[in-house]
Amino acid sequence: MLKDKLLQDLEEHFETLGQVRNLAQNYDERLFNYLLEESKYKEEFKNRFFIFNKKVLIFKINEFLTFLDLKNLSGSFTSYANKIGLANKTKSLLKTNNEVVLNFAFKDGIIKGGQSKDEQKTQEIFFNEILAHDEIDVLFDKKALQNFELIGESKNLQEYLKNNPNLLIKGNNLLVLHSLKKLYVNKIKLIYIDPPYNTGNDSFGYNDKFKHSTWLTFMKNRLEVAREFLRDDGVIFVQCDDNEQAYLKVLMDEIFGRDNFVNSIAVKLKNIAGASGGGEDKRFKKNIEYILIYGKSYEKLEQFKSVYDSRELYSHISFCKENNISWKYTSALLNGGEKKLIATTLDGDGNEIKIFERINYDIKSIGQMIKDFKMNEKEIFYHYVNKIFRTTMPQSSIRVRVLEKLKELNLSPYLISIEYTPKSGRNKGVVYEQFYNGEKLNLFAWLKDVVEIKDKQIFKKELAGTLWDFAFAMTNLTKEGDTQFSNAKKPEALLQRIIEISTNENDIVMDFFAGSGTTLAVAHKMKRKWIGIEQMDYIETITKERLKKVIEGEQGGISKAINWQGGGNFVYAELMPLNAIYKEKIQNLNDEKELDNIYQELKTKAFLDYRVDINEILKDKEFENLDLESKKEILKLVLDSNMDYLLYGDIKDEDYALSKEIIKLNKIFYGDENV
Repeated sequence: MLKDKLLQDLEEHFETLGQVRNLAQNYDERLFNYLLEESKYKEEFKNRFFIFNKKVLIFKINEFLTFLDLKNLSGSFTSYANKIGLANKTKSLLKTNNEVVLNFAFKDGIIKGGQSKDEQKTQEIFFNEILAHDEIDVLFDKKALQNFELIGESKNLQEYLKNNPNLLIKGNNLLVLHSLKKLYVNKIKLIYIDPPYNTGNDSFGYNDKFKHSTWLTFMKNRLEVAREFLRDDGVIFVQCDDNEQAYLKVLMDEIFGRDNFVNSIAVKLKNIAGASGGGEDKRFKKNIEYILIYGKSYEKLEQFKSVYDSRELYSHISFCKENNISWKYTSALLNGGEKKLIATTLDGDGNEIKIFERINYDIKSIGQMIKDFKMNEKEIFYHYVNKIFRTTMPQSSIRVRVLEKLKELNLSPYLISIEYTPKSGRNKGVVYEQFYNGEKLNLFAWLKDVVEIKDKQIFKKELAGTLWDFAFAMTNLTKEGDTQFSNAKKPEALLQRIIEISTNENDIVMDFFAGSGTTLAVAHKMKRKWIGIEQMDYIETITKERLKKVIEGEQGGISKAINWQGGGNFVYAELMPLNAIYKEKIQNLNDEKELDNIYQELKTKAFLDYRVDINEILKDKEFENLDLESKKEILKLVLDSNMDYLLYGDIKDEDYALSKEIIKLNKIFYGDENV
């Protein structure tokens, strides 16, 4: 077709149609020279896009822009997808260059994402709506909210809205983030997201199978605005699998800065069954995911609290024995006896250290205790866990000072204890007691300090690094939160660890891919404030209902371990749709006969892209000959995406006939001083 040749001619000369669009909108002389003088199709360009009026040549810019856009509309939808390259500043491909730049064909583009139902996953374009930078008008302006609902112990919605409420908001997460930005800029301590992974696995409703570059741009748009929410000491955890992990790392380096990278955590989520260990093809079976951690400012980021893995104590002891691993907790101080002050010395800061000799104490080996108390080994460890110890030789200035003082006084008691007040560490500011024995003063290391008790079981704690094992927790997912989608949920224990190490009570936690609500449920149980955003319809039947049960005191997940008894509040609200209503109607069409009704609604009620004449499209034979799915996609594309939702600034517009109550709630929500 001739118009395809015209488009190809422009693309070959100017490299991209995006560049042509920019030149046209700026009325650039280079474009006009080419269209009217240099192109081999100059006569065709002149006849199509210019008119003479009183001997003046007038450029029909709207028709020209529509012509450029309809190349995408009438062609393959995947022509909208971005391409990713590793490029240097001259945009040549790299093989050896230490400078790596993510080079997006649509680097200034916006991918909205508009899917609301989990069955809407056949056409990439519906989820991956790409807007060029010049198409953004009021897209990121604050949006009006509707269907406010206060859930929990409080009864006054208006008062609760004024006091940093927990929020669950239904709507496109990119638009919700921009709506919330001014309210929460620099206020969020932790963002955790578990976005769609670009795998084709749609078990949680998102169209997970993006084009690679489209997925990266989708993430870029959201991460850029998310960074603005973080406090200076805030941190973001992004979970992904190895489909995009390496590219996501480079993208996050660009957005957050390489200097603010903290860690990459490997999370084991299942054990590999079967003898071969092979995958479904030539690859090993996958059983881990990754969490990329970035601070807003590494310098201001607080040290994470220690992370431990745990195993039931006696299982751990048995494992050590079976594998010839030394188990050194083999004695118990059953009775510390009497203490006699024999000396004092000073620590490095000049603070007093008291030294006591222990008299009439009782120390027994585990073996002797089994014989004396007629108990088995497991019973001994469980019953005497607070008294069992091992000895170690610490590299401690305290020990050296005590040893020197005893030598100075020519004292050599077998068992001593000391008391002092540490200036740092977990015992900072409190009187702390330590036991030593023998000539070299071996320090007693207590078993109780490396175990934890849960549900009447004792677990041995091991300091964890960047490999976290949650395979066992994944086996119990169906019992957590009483929700489905077990393939997409993450265990509450994983979120508990993340929230525990990076936040304190009353800090704000955000998850803008809220899914089934695991992050929000755990944050609530741990007495953090939270904000959750989810665009899928299941937010009403799954996410919201799960959080209601949390408030009621449900006992799944981490509830028993932390003695959760229920309580608290949250507000549920939704973005108020305009064009989004018509997009959903179009998506749900199943019959050509239903199109006429949609045409009338679009022409009379919807907000259409100013560059497109829908009447011309509907009369176009080429459009008429398209299949139903293609027609649906084109109809969605001619809707102005800036107007998918009602703008907050328009809530008083009489055309929308909003109630006084809704207007007031929106004003309170956004902190409008004129309420």
